[in-house]
Amino acid sequence: MKLFYKPGACSVAPHIVMRECDFDFTLVRVDTATGVTERGEPWLEINPRGQVPALMFDDGTLLTEVAAITQYLADLKPDRQLLAEAGSLTRYQTLEWLSYLSSEIHKRFAPLFRKEAADAYKSLLKLQLNQRFIDISNQLGDKPWLQGSRFTLADCYLYPIWRWATALKIAREETDALQAWAARVEARPTVQAVLQAEGIEPLTGDERRPQ
Repeated sequence: MKLFYKPGACSVAPHIVMRECDFDFTLVRVDTATGVTERGEPWLEINPRGQVPALMFDDGTLLTEVAAITQYLADLKPDRQLLAEAGSLTRYQTLEWLSYLSSEIHKRFAPLFRKEAADAYKSLLKLQLNQRFIDISNQLGDKPWLQGSRFTLADCYLYPIWRWATALKIAREETDALQAWAARVEARPTVQAVLQAEGIEPLTGDERRPQ
Protein backbone atom coordinates (compact mmCIF):
# COMPACT_ATOMS: atom_id res chain seq x y z
CA MET A 1 0.00 0.00 0.00
CA LYS A 2 1.02 3.60 -0.62
CA LEU A 3 -0.06 6.47 1.61
CA PHE A 4 0.01 9.82 -0.15
CA TYR A 5 0.53 12.54 2.43
CA LYS A 6 1.47 16.14 3.08
CA PRO A 7 3.53 16.80 6.24
CA GLY A 8 1.34 17.96 9.11
CA ALA A 9 -1.89 17.69 7.11
CA CYS A 10 -4.87 15.53 8.09
CA SER A 11 -3.00 12.63 6.44
CA VAL A 12 -1.17 12.41 9.78
CA ALA A 13 -4.24 10.53 11.06
CA PRO A 14 -4.08 7.50 8.73
CA HIS A 15 -0.29 7.62 8.99
CA ILE A 16 -0.62 7.08 12.75
CA VAL A 17 -3.13 4.27 12.18
CA MET A 18 -0.82 2.51 9.73
CA ARG A 19 2.00 2.55 12.26
CA GLU A 20 -0.28 1.53 15.14
CA CYS A 21 -1.37 -1.44 13.02
CA ASP A 22 2.19 -2.19 11.86
CA PHE A 23 1.35 -2.25 8.15
CA ASP A 24 3.99 -2.57 5.46
CA PHE A 25 3.49 0.60 3.41
CA THR A 26 5.23 3.26 1.36
CA LEU A 27 4.95 6.99 2.04
CA VAL A 28 4.65 9.30 -0.94
CA ARG A 29 4.84 13.02 -0.25
CA VAL A 30 2.52 15.32 -2.18
CA ASP A 31 3.09 19.01 -2.84
CA THR A 32 -0.49 20.19 -3.19
CA ALA A 33 0.69 23.70 -4.12
CA THR A 34 2.55 22.56 -7.23
CA GLY A 35 0.34 19.55 -7.85
CA VAL A 36 3.07 16.91 -8.05
CA THR A 37 4.27 14.09 -5.86
CA GLU A 38 7.86 13.73 -4.70
CA ARG A 39 8.30 11.38 -7.65
CA GLY A 40 7.21 14.05 -10.12
CA GLU A 41 3.83 12.45 -10.78
CA PRO A 42 0.89 14.78 -11.57
CA TRP A 43 -1.20 14.58 -8.42
CA LEU A 44 -4.57 15.18 -10.09
CA GLU A 45 -3.97 12.21 -12.36
CA ILE A 46 -3.62 10.02 -9.27
CA ASN A 47 -6.33 11.65 -7.18
CA PRO A 48 -8.73 13.89 -9.14
CA ARG A 49 -9.98 15.35 -5.86
CA GLY A 50 -6.56 16.85 -5.37
CA GLN A 51 -6.40 16.33 -1.62
CA VAL A 52 -4.59 14.18 0.90
CA PRO A 53 -4.73 11.61 2.30
CA ALA A 54 -5.09 8.95 -0.36
CA LEU A 55 -4.38 5.26 0.07
CA MET A 56 -3.40 3.29 -3.03
CA PHE A 57 -3.59 -0.48 -3.12
CA ASP A 58 -1.32 -2.76 -5.13
CA ASP A 59 -3.89 -3.03 -7.92
CA GLY A 60 -4.08 0.77 -8.27
CA THR A 61 -7.39 1.20 -6.46
CA LEU A 62 -7.53 4.46 -4.50
CA LEU A 63 -9.32 5.19 -1.23
CA THR A 64 -9.63 8.78 0.03
CA GLU A 65 -10.96 10.69 3.07
CA VAL A 66 -9.64 10.32 6.60
CA ALA A 67 -12.72 8.61 8.04
CA ALA A 68 -12.92 6.00 5.27
CA ILE A 69 -9.21 5.20 5.21
CA THR A 70 -8.82 4.92 8.97
CA GLN A 71 -11.90 2.71 9.36
CA TYR A 72 -10.72 0.41 6.59
CA LEU A 73 -7.26 0.05 8.11
CA ALA A 74 -8.57 -0.50 11.63
CA ASP A 75 -10.92 -3.24 10.42
CA LEU A 76 -7.99 -5.05 8.82
CA LYS A 77 -6.29 -5.26 12.23
CA PRO A 78 -9.10 -5.63 14.79
CA ASP A 79 -6.62 -6.91 17.38
CA ARG A 80 -5.17 -3.37 17.65
CA GLN A 81 -8.57 -2.21 18.97
CA LEU A 82 -8.52 1.19 17.29
CA LEU A 83 -12.16 0.59 16.32
CA ALA A 84 -14.55 -1.69 18.16
CA GLU A 85 -16.35 -4.56 16.46
CA ALA A 86 -19.39 -4.01 14.23
CA GLY A 87 -22.64 -3.86 16.18
CA SER A 88 -21.09 -2.48 19.35
CA LEU A 89 -22.15 0.94 20.57
CA THR A 90 -18.49 1.81 21.21
CA ARG A 91 -17.77 1.46 17.48
CA TYR A 92 -20.49 3.93 16.58
CA GLN A 93 -19.34 6.34 19.25
CA THR A 94 -15.95 6.33 17.51
CA LEU A 95 -17.68 6.97 14.18
CA GLU A 96 -19.63 9.75 15.86
CA TRP A 97 -16.34 11.40 16.79
CA LEU A 98 -14.98 10.98 13.26
CA SER A 99 -18.09 12.59 11.80
CA TYR A 100 -17.99 15.45 14.27
CA LEU A 101 -14.30 16.14 13.75
CA SER A 102 -14.72 16.07 9.98
CA SER A 103 -17.85 18.19 9.62
CA GLU A 104 -17.75 20.55 12.59
CA ILE A 105 -14.03 21.15 13.08
CA HIS A 106 -11.75 20.01 10.25
CA LYS A 107 -13.56 21.88 7.47
CA ARG A 108 -13.66 25.10 9.46
CA PHE A 109 -9.87 25.31 9.27
CA ALA A 110 -9.58 25.50 5.48
CA PRO A 111 -10.39 29.24 5.13
CA LEU A 112 -7.94 30.06 7.93
CA PHE A 113 -5.06 28.97 5.71
CA ARG A 114 -6.23 30.96 2.68
CA LYS A 115 -5.08 34.53 2.13
CA GLU A 116 -8.19 35.42 0.14
CA ALA A 117 -10.58 34.65 3.02
CA ALA A 118 -11.97 37.77 4.70
CA ASP A 119 -10.55 38.63 8.12
CA ALA A 120 -14.03 38.98 9.61
CA TYR A 121 -14.89 35.46 8.44
CA LYS A 122 -11.65 34.09 9.88
CA SER A 123 -12.39 35.75 13.23
CA LEU A 124 -15.83 34.13 13.32
CA LEU A 125 -14.38 30.72 12.53
CA LYS A 126 -11.78 31.08 15.27
CA LEU A 127 -14.47 31.92 17.79
CA GLN A 128 -16.47 28.86 16.76
CA LEU A 129 -13.43 26.61 16.86
CA ASN A 130 -12.34 28.01 20.20
CA GLN A 131 -15.64 26.97 21.78
CA ARG A 132 -15.56 23.53 20.21
CA PHE A 133 -12.08 22.83 21.52
CA ILE A 134 -13.11 23.99 24.99
CA ASP A 135 -16.05 21.59 24.75
CA ILE A 136 -13.78 18.72 23.71
CA SER A 137 -11.37 19.51 26.53
CA ASN A 138 -14.27 19.44 28.98
CA GLN A 139 -15.42 16.10 27.61
CA LEU A 140 -11.92 14.71 28.03
CA GLY A 141 -11.70 15.77 31.64
CA ASP A 142 -9.36 13.38 33.38
CA LYS A 143 -9.75 10.60 30.78
CA PRO A 144 -6.54 9.62 28.99
CA TRP A 145 -8.25 9.36 25.57
CA LEU A 146 -11.41 10.69 23.94
CA GLN A 147 -13.28 7.44 24.61
CA GLY A 148 -11.77 6.64 27.96
CA SER A 149 -9.01 4.11 28.48
CA ARG A 150 -8.67 3.05 24.83
CA PHE A 151 -6.72 4.97 22.16
CA THR A 152 -8.91 4.99 19.05
CA LEU A 153 -9.27 6.41 15.56
CA ALA A 154 -10.86 9.48 17.14
CA ASP A 155 -7.59 10.35 18.88
CA CYS A 156 -5.66 9.77 15.65
CA TYR A 157 -7.88 12.24 13.78
CA LEU A 158 -8.02 14.89 16.48
CA TYR A 159 -4.23 15.05 16.80
CA PRO A 160 -3.39 16.82 13.49
CA ILE A 161 -6.39 19.10 13.95
CA TRP A 162 -5.18 20.11 17.39
CA ARG A 163 -1.76 20.82 15.90
CA TRP A 164 -3.40 23.36 13.57
CA ALA A 165 -5.25 24.93 16.48
CA THR A 166 -1.98 25.28 18.36
CA ALA A 167 -0.23 26.82 15.35
CA LEU A 168 -3.03 29.37 14.95
CA LYS A 169 -3.19 30.03 18.71
CA ILE A 170 -6.79 28.88 18.97
CA ALA A 171 -8.18 27.63 22.30
CA ARG A 172 -5.13 28.39 24.39
CA GLU A 173 -7.29 28.92 27.47
CA GLU A 174 -9.51 26.37 29.24
CA THR A 175 -7.99 23.45 27.35
CA ASP A 176 -5.62 21.96 29.91
CA ALA A 177 -7.11 18.50 29.40
CA LEU A 178 -6.52 18.71 25.65
CA GLN A 179 -2.95 19.88 26.10
CA ALA A 180 -2.24 16.99 28.47
CA TRP A 181 -3.92 14.62 25.99
CA ALA A 182 -1.67 15.89 23.18
CA ALA A 183 1.39 15.13 25.30
CA ARG A 184 0.18 11.56 25.77
CA VAL A 185 -0.39 11.22 22.02
CA GLU A 186 3.11 12.45 21.24
CA ALA A 187 4.59 10.07 23.81
CA ARG A 188 3.40 7.09 21.75
CA PRO A 189 6.27 5.51 19.78
CA THR A 190 4.08 5.29 16.69
CA VAL A 191 3.40 9.03 16.76
CA GLN A 192 7.07 9.79 17.33
CA ALA A 193 7.79 7.69 14.23
CA VAL A 194 5.20 9.67 12.24
CA LEU A 195 6.73 12.99 13.27
CA GLN A 196 10.20 11.80 12.31
CA ALA A 197 9.08 10.35 8.98
CA GLU A 198 7.19 13.51 8.00
CA GLY A 199 9.87 15.85 9.30
CA ILE A 200 7.55 17.76 11.62
CA GLU A 201 8.23 18.89 15.16
CA PRO A 202 6.29 17.96 18.30
CA LEU A 203 3.88 20.66 19.45
CA THR A 204 6.33 22.03 22.04
CA GLY A 205 9.19 20.83 24.16
CA ASP A 206 8.86 20.24 27.88
CA GLU A 207 5.81 22.51 28.00
CA ARG A 208 3.66 19.88 26.28
CA ARG A 209 4.17 17.37 29.08
CA PRO A 210 1.40 17.10 31.66
CA GLN A 211 2.26 18.85 34.93
